[in-house]
Amino acid sequence: MGDTQHLPGYVLLIYAGQADHLTDLAARERSEFLTDMSILGEATFKVISRRDLAFRRLNYEVLGNSWHHLHAHIHPRYSWEPPPWRDGPVWRYDPSARNSPEHAFGPHHEDLKQAIAAELQ
Repeated sequence: MGDTQHLPGYVLLIYAGQADHLTDLAARERSEFLTDMSILGEATFKVISRRDLAFRRLNYEVLGNSWHHLHAHIHPRYSWEPPPWRDGPVWRYDPSARNSPEHAFGPHHEDLKQAIAAELQ
């Protein structure tokens, strides 16, 4: 689960080995990483779509600009998001809103985490 849940269900996939870029991986490992990303996305999609009728879609990103280790972000997007941010990249949100203590991942997100984990099984 992501450290912020300003968009409930935000998850990360972190590559277990040593890699900075997707292209650091051999073709088979690259394919496995991207397949794992899609599997995590599918589980997240199923859970969030059952929980929030305002769920619209998932955004998938492999960035690495600020943390130089291969990882993927999966962001649920909702129709309740404010119009200026609803249709743009998540990173356009003001960091103070995104990282507000009220959105920090914590025990109150445990049921969401467990539901996504169960869906992965």
